Order: sequence, then C-alpha cells, then structure tokens
Amino acid sequence: MNEATIVLIFITFVAAVINGGLGYGFSSTAVPVALLFYTNKVLNPAIVLIEVVINFYILVIHWKNIKTIFPRVFPIIMGAVPGVLLGALLLSRVDSGWIKLITFSFLLPLVLLQAGGIRRPIRSEKTVGLFFGTGIGFFYSVTTVSGPPLAVLLSNQGLVKKEFRAAMGIIRLSLSSLTVVSYYYLGFYQSESIGLLATIIPSIIVGIPIGTYIIRKIDPETFRRICMSFDAWFVSFGLSRVMIQLNILQSP
Repeated sequence: MNEATIVLIFITFVAAVINGGLGYGFSSTAVPVALLFYTNKVLNPAIVLIEVVINFYILVIHWKNIKTIFPRVFPIIMGAVPGVLLGALLLSRVDSGWIKLITFSFLLPLVLLQAGGIRRPIRSEKTVGLFFGTGIGFFYSVTTVSGPPLAVLLSNQGLVKKEFRAAMGIIRLSLSSLTVVSYYYLGFYQSESIGLLATIIPSIIVGIPIGTYIIRKIDPETFRRICMSFDAWFVSFGLSRVMIQLNILQSP
C-alpha cells in the first residue's frame, strides 16, 4: 500500500461512520482529504458510484416517509437536472486545482453553519427549492459534495429525523444517479477510477453500521455537531494545501 491508499482507506472509513449516523457527510468528509492525492476526474466517478448505493440503502430504510416528503423535495430534484449536466461539462474542461479551491471555499462556511446549529427557515419553499436544486446539482457534479448545503436547507425547514433522512436519500440518490449517467457519457470512467472502488468499498461496509450504532447511543444533535467540527478541520486543511499548490499562499 502506498501513502495515498492508506489515507483513502482511513478517510473513507471516517466518512462512512459519519454518513451512517447522520444520513449524509460521506463526500464532504472524504473528498477534501482525498483530493490531495487524486484529481476530481479520477476521484469523482468512484465516489458517485458509491453514493448511489449508500443513498439507495438510506432510502430503503426510510421508505415509509417517502410519500410524505416527496412533494417537498420534488422541486429540488427537477432543478438538479440542468445543474448536474452543466457541472459535468465544466469538470471536463476546467483545471482541477481551481475546482478544489472552489470546493473548499464553498464547503467551509456551510460546515461551520452546521456545526453552529444556525437555522433560518424559508417560506417560499418550492420556488427556492427549484433554484437551489440547480445550484446543488451543478456543485455536486463538479465536486460530489451536496450534504452540507442540503442539510442547511432541510434543517431550516423543520424536518424531523426520519423525514430528514428520507429527504436526503431521495435528493442525493437523484443527484448521484444523474451524475453517474453524465460521467459515463463524458467518458470519465477509466481504469484508475474503477480501481479506487476496491479501496473504498470495505470502509463503507464496516463504517456505516458503526455510525448507525453510535447514533442510537448518543444525542443526535451532539453527534451531528461533533461530525461537522471534524468536517471543518478536514476542509480547512484541504483549503490551505490547495492554496499552497496554486501559489496563492506560501508554505512556511
């Protein structure tokens, strides 16, 4: 095993534990660190395939809440379709270093909002959801990250635990499925990306059940804030490293 493989195994295990407990957080935890060793074009195709399975699993567990929550999340899903297509096209043309910088800069304030528990309810849910869906679809297909912004929106709207998880499952399954199709037609699925699956899958199998067990033993809000605090450290570290790589900052 080389250094990149060891780090990928560790960080995807931590991300899987967080995802098992919260119902989201896999990409926002794993991607900032993994991007130090892999480009978006190599990492993203593997991550979105994993997330199709993870989100389908979450949706199956909470299938009883789908009927209730679907009308509220449908505008987000519809708005995500053009966003995913535009984001995938951008990924095929833009330098990966600047994509990393945009990813970390966008993630950090959202993670801090989650860690602080700050909420601002939105009244025009359907209208906002449509435009929000386009933005989140674009951002997801470029970075594979959607959990923090989705969690901010859904928490603001007062969804209870099971409804929240069902909503996250529906939206993220739609995002990951659309992105897989877009990546396939753009030719992103090469041997290097497929090879990462063998490294990531064992961490998922072990980590998600552990996270599900932990969330039953401690207060969900406490667990969420702890996870988001770790996310903030990971994202801050990734942001500092990519700024050095792009010569925006000098390393001491």
